[in-house]
Amino acid sequence: MNPQEQICEICSRKLGNKTLISKYHLIPKSKGGKQSPTILIHNICHQKIHSVFTEKELRDNYSTVPKLLEHEAMQKFVKWVSKKHEDFYQRNQRMKR
Repeated sequence: MNPQEQICEICSRKLGNKTLISKYHLIPKSKGGKQSPTILIHNICHQKIHSVFTEKELRDNYSTVPKLLEHEAMQKFVKWVSKKHEDFYQRNQRMKR
């Protein structure tokens, strides 16, 4: 299926411009996920995931889309970004840990 017809599994917006799309490993490659399932998502959604969670947290607790979307910070982000155009992009700030 053409990425422009697909839906981001994080924010549920159309994927749109292929230059703003990432292939996301549900388990980080650095934590043994090189062969893990991947999904296509917006770059802004990908960046948000990595700004909220450590790679260890992603591997241990957030390795599925439903688990990611249960987190309060992700819910707040999805509510905000879902109102934006499919090609909207803005860098996320890293959370301080």
